[in-house]
Amino acid sequence: MESSKLPFQYWFIAMHLLTSTKKSFSAKEIQRQIGHKRYESIWAMVHKIRSVMGLRDAEYTLCDEVELDDGFFETVSITRDKTKPLKCGRGSEKQSKVLISVESKPAPDSFNEKKHNTNKRVKYIKMRIINSLKKEETTKTVQQMVDKGSKIVSDASTSYNDLNQDYIHEGQVISKEEINTILPWVHKAISNAKRLLLDIHHRIDDDFLQNYLNEFCPKFNRRYFDNLFDRAMIAAVSYRWNYLGEVNR
Repeated sequence: MESSKLPFQYWFIAMHLLTSTKKSFSAKEIQRQIGHKRYESIWAMVHKIRSVMGLRDAEYTLCDEVELDDGFFETVSITRDKTKPLKCGRGSEKQSKVLISVESKPAPDSFNEKKHNTNKRVKYIKMRIINSLKKEETTKTVQQMVDKGSKIVSDASTSYNDLNQDYIHEGQVISKEEINTILPWVHKAISNAKRLLLDIHHRIDDDFLQNYLNEFCPKFNRRYFDNLFDRAMIAAVSYRWNYLGEVNR
């Protein structure tokens, strides 16, 4: 909020709207709620809030048993060479690669298996954009999200071959019938995030996808908290923007 020309009241309203619901608000809707004339100012403010929410959440790591998988989110790139044809499948320019890790643990016997269709209970999640699925980048990203020595369950992708050095890694070929048993929550997290982004924002630039995930994950991780607005305020005053537009502690 430092050096911002917008009133503090605008920031408080935006943080209240972003934390008052499980879903989200678009910058256009927040502009309408506030009654401000310029969309660009509100858009920048909302993305600053999402950015610091992600920085605050990045201070915590996952531990114990973690589900790991990668997902592909449809995005738009304004820098793409439109004269070249688009690729299909996992290498498509229309998709951004995201590494998803979910901390889960076996549920007690009293857990309602019929309702959740799984024998695990979810705790926390993290989502991080990656440039490629090469094992070097995947391993480095996992190290930033998960404590060393934790147990990681994943599919048999070669992207996770180096995880055995720092983690108890269980990679296995998973059929469709076994997904809800072995990797139940990571796939639910991916589908819920995709549905939310499509429902609220419709079209997302690949440069800003991480900011939207930075809002989704902290709100999910604090889903049982009553003071999400206070948490957002703590994140807002813990970081500041320098003259280059970068965020510092």
